[in-house]
Amino acid sequence: MPVPESLRHKIDIVLLAIIFAIGIFLRLTPHAFSPGGRLHSIAFLHPQPAFDIIGFDEGLYREYVNALSNGGLGSYPDIVQGYIDVQKKLPSSILPPLRFLYIFTAYAWHSIFGSEALDALRQVAAFFSMLTLALAAMFAWRIRGTTSTIAIAALMAVAPTQLHMSQHALVDGFFTFWALLVLWLLWELLRAPRDWRWLVGYIVALVLLVLTKENSFFVWIALVALIVTNRWLQFGIVTRELVIATFLGPLLGVVVLIFLAGGIDIFVQSYQLSVGKNFQLPYAILTGDGPWYRYLVDLLLVSPIVLLLALATIFRLNRAMKPELFMSVFIAASYLVMCNVKYGMNLRYANMWDMPLRFLAFSQIVALTSWMKSYRSAVIGAAVVFLAAIEFHQYIVLAVRYPLYELVTYDLLLALKILKSP
Repeated sequence: MPVPESLRHKIDIVLLAIIFAIGIFLRLTPHAFSPGGRLHSIAFLHPQPAFDIIGFDEGLYREYVNALSNGGLGSYPDIVQGYIDVQKKLPSSILPPLRFLYIFTAYAWHSIFGSEALDALRQVAAFFSMLTLALAAMFAWRIRGTTSTIAIAALMAVAPTQLHMSQHALVDGFFTFWALLVLWLLWELLRAPRDWRWLVGYIVALVLLVLTKENSFFVWIALVALIVTNRWLQFGIVTRELVIATFLGPLLGVVVLIFLAGGIDIFVQSYQLSVGKNFQLPYAILTGDGPWYRYLVDLLLVSPIVLLLALATIFRLNRAMKPELFMSVFIAASYLVMCNVKYGMNLRYANMWDMPLRFLAFSQIVALTSWMKSYRSAVIGAAVVFLAAIEFHQYIVLAVRYPLYELVTYDLLLALKILKSP
């Protein structure tokens, strides 16, 4: 007997509420469960990360936030100049302060809530991971409706790399939110050309993406690839305004960065030092290189079934599968650039593929059950729950039982006990 539409709608809302509650709970930082905290009594339920010391990059972000707190926004050129003075003396690269938006957001969080700089950075990372979960669900709903929304939300709620990035003061999960937002807005603009609301949002999101991290170049290349391939794949309509916005947004972002740095010479010098000395960083040389399929290996270690299902969808693509083609082109174009960055490969940078990969994986689950006439919805639901359970178990193995910090192949192999510690 079919379920009435009103009842089904209520069930969907309840399921989404449960999924969001679980996802938010898992993304809360360890600080929320500290002695004296409101959630201390249920700390035993939260999978605390085994890596509980301050990472090298986390310490640098904390220094930048503290410097901004002491000198205010007007001191940012001095912070950038200080970085240049220090970087010149070092044999290898450290991260630059021009990852402005993450640093500034943590500074604002610190100013509003009074959190210590490192706690503010971690809380911002956790909060934006929660926003990414909500954004992924909204994106899926706009593309393919309620069923996909629930499935993608469930898979994103327990995605190992999403949970991992929410627990550390690193920029990559924060960056993922802006990358996914830009991707969603591009989809909307292709479907609703010349809608000024989507257009303005798209430009602003591109500006904020550039202000977040230099990895925005990878996303921009993928956006251009989507616009170019639209000629053959027909995602929607490419307008002159869309093309202009795709170039204008990053340009405005660079202008803001130049202003924050204190001039174009300082801006260029800071990036030259950062990029140039990265080739001399021992850790990057040891862990950041490999063949073109390095990211596939790492993804297979972290989310094996998700990757295999997503690849299966890619192998059955046809011109009628517009959303799947859209996600596939985005992953492929950004992958092509990212796998060719010498000493610059790390699964942290692939965090922005989490939602597209899970969208493709769910598409394959639906396709595998297409022959079923009875109980198809129940089987799809059971498959999603089973896959989510496997994903959560992977997170426990990788980051709770093992002190995982960097998402590099060697540490992933150790966490999974494929390699044994000396």
